[in-house]
Amino acid sequence: MTPSEPETGAPRRTGRFRRGATFLLGLACLLVLAAMIGLTCVDVVARYLFNSPVNGAYELTQLLLASLIFLALPLTTAAGEHIEVELLDGLKSRVFKYLGAICAGLATIGVFLIIAVELFEHAEKLQRRGQVTDSLEIPLYLIGWLGTASFAVSAIVAVFWTLSRLREKA
Repeated sequence: MTPSEPETGAPRRTGRFRRGATFLLGLACLLVLAAMIGLTCVDVVARYLFNSPVNGAYELTQLLLASLIFLALPLTTAAGEHIEVELLDGLKSRVFKYLGAICAGLATIGVFLIIAVELFEHAEKLQRRGQVTDSLEIPLYLIGWLGTASFAVSAIVAVFWTLSRLREKA
């Protein structure tokens, strides 16, 4: 295939899916952040000008912040923007660097999966017990399920990110 020929098949669909998912997650983050900013502005104005704060603004801000973090996690993982300590970079051996990349990737994937499983179990408990927020009575398990999905998707993204990183180091 020459460079001018268009790609066909699975790689093209995968790229389109990845771009679409990135766009949707980015849009969701944007909307949640805009809601947080709007809520905070309205609450401050209502509190100081009219002496009547928005009911449940603190709870909503907490839930929106958690949602923002969970929605942004797969994007951060896909971009490879997690904090990284490069202990093996000083080594000259390509084998050790390759093994280090494998260990780091497996650790990242493992941690994401463990947290996803723990959040899954916690969300189930919250749902069974009917736990809600104090004043607005918003079900807390919704945030738990969002977190579970976020960490599970991040684990999948970490698999692909690790594989691409290993291809670079090979």
